[in-house]
Amino acid sequence: MEICPKCGLPKQACVCEKIAKGSQNIKVTVEKKRYGKYVTIVNGLSGVDIRETAKALKNELACGGTYRNNEVELQGDHRKKIKEVLVKLGFDAESIS
Repeated sequence: MEICPKCGLPKQACVCEKIAKGSQNIKVTVEKKRYGKYVTIVNGLSGVDIRETAKALKNELACGGTYRNNEVELQGDHRKKIKEVLVKLGFDAESIS
């Protein structure tokens, strides 16, 4: 049985990621890139598995994207839908701006 190094609980009962999701300060911005393309940037994701979060966001929003330096870049302007999807993934609605 594997033990989580952060909380000391077994991996199946680990609550570290749930606690980290509740204490985030997430900022969503949109930038205009080359050739007039828009990119939605989700910043402030620390303490969670950013790779899995980016994958879930891309699947829910049906777009491409990448992750780097604790931020997720999604292709397109997703300002209207991103808060709803982040809440669905377990993040606190009040921490998303």
